[in-house]
Amino acid sequence: MATRQKTKLTVAERQRRHFSESFKLQKVREIELGITKISEICKEYEVSDSAVRRWLDKFGLMKNKKERLIVETESDTRQLLELKKKIADLERSLGQKQVLLEFKDKMIEVAEEMYGVDIKKKLSTQLSKESGMNENDTTPV
Repeated sequence: MATRQKTKLTVAERQRRHFSESFKLQKVREIELGITKISEICKEYEVSDSAVRRWLDKFGLMKNKKERLIVETESDTRQLLELKKKIADLERSLGQKQVLLEFKDKMIEVAEEMYGVDIKKKLSTQLSKESGMNENDTTPV
């Protein structure tokens, strides 16, 4: 068997080599199945690491996958759950306030019909006199 030194190619000889697509595909499958490693292929065939990674990008099974791996620490997960709970509580509180506002508006509407008085208009007049504002304007009187 030949030793590594006897088979070592010169730079010029390595630049002239071309690997077939079937060869590249076979080596990519070996890497994906865990039969061999990128570094082993680099050493055995005197190919750069970047060239083998290009083969993986081109022929690999994961080439069309658009998945991302996201790593979270336990504290991030806990904080995220706490924030989601807080959002849910705030949304529930907001919903309750909205129901109360609608209820009060309906009560004012019913009272206006029942007593024949424009409560909203009287209330806005009182507020404008107390605050020093005109009814139709937001500038001070």
